[in-house]
Amino acid sequence: MEAVTKTPEREAFYKKIDGENLTALWTVMGDLITPEPRSACRPHLWKFEIIRDYMTDAGKLITAKEAERRVLVLENPGLRGQSRITTSLYAGVQMVVPGDVAPAHRHSQSALRFVLEGKGAHTAVDGERTAMEQGDFIITPSMTWHDHSNETSEPMFWLDGLDIPLVQFFDCSFAEGSNEDQQKITKPSGDSFARYGHNLLPVDVKRSSKTSPIFSYPYAHTREALEKAKTREEWDACHGLKLKFSNPETGDFAMPTIGTFIQLLPKSFTSARYRSTDATVFCPIEGHGRTRIGDATFEWGPRDLFVVPSWRWVTHEADMDAVLFSFSDRPVQQKLDLFREDRGNA
Repeated sequence: MEAVTKTPEREAFYKKIDGENLTALWTVMGDLITPEPRSACRPHLWKFEIIRDYMTDAGKLITAKEAERRVLVLENPGLRGQSRITTSLYAGVQMVVPGDVAPAHRHSQSALRFVLEGKGAHTAVDGERTAMEQGDFIITPSMTWHDHSNETSEPMFWLDGLDIPLVQFFDCSFAEGSNEDQQKITKPSGDSFARYGHNLLPVDVKRSSKTSPIFSYPYAHTREALEKAKTREEWDACHGLKLKFSNPETGDFAMPTIGTFIQLLPKSFTSARYRSTDATVFCPIEGHGRTRIGDATFEWGPRDLFVVPSWRWVTHEADMDAVLFSFSDRPVQQKLDLFREDRGNA
């Protein structure tokens, strides 16, 4: 849109209506409705080894119980002070050291955990406890009790992803703590995966939640699925081999507000250009390579983290077979008919 010419009469009019909390649309239209997505979100990469060192320092300064959650927030450099990695999503790296108990609480916000390092610490969700291993994807649905503990001899690190900015936008945040640090375990470990993880569903169970009934997706099963799909050699020019984590009841995304994905890039693979409206957080769990986002190039290895803003061209290169976990707000965009992608020259 062309800028509206300023005149003394118009400026006086704007000042007069401002006192009544009114604004002339024609003065702000260009900022409200843009030809393409316009975001303060910037491309950025966080090296896990640097985060790990700072987390070790934090472990000497504060307990998990005192902090409630010992986490370093990944703040997008274009959104500092807002606890956001994209305009709609939060991310952080959490550490639970031997002997820690991150006390039970629940909240409106949905959360994911993607285990970066360690083996054997536990998370409990809604009465079921599961051991955590590197590469596991774990869900904490909205308003479910959850707590974490580490009874091993080594610290555990995982990526937290939450829809905090979305919930803030809709003004629907609720949270409460428990009188007990750890919730009562009422189900055997692996119960949800046993019931729902084998393409069979309990016929008479009716659930109201839109989140997957599986709350722990073990990496061993995820990796096996990638290897089996790999044998067909059906590589997508933009994504290599990319799968979404799904809700077995509906086939939809595993979480209603956050889309989660796993992809395999074969050795020496260079992807075609791709862009989409869902700003996406990536976490390689295997392999090394680089990703070009616009004019910036980021070299990554296992457990590093990087973010691709909305509608930025992105290409990936893999120096060896690489596996990347990622998450975005795609489920929300698709349900609102807002999602758009551009496959470039693919």
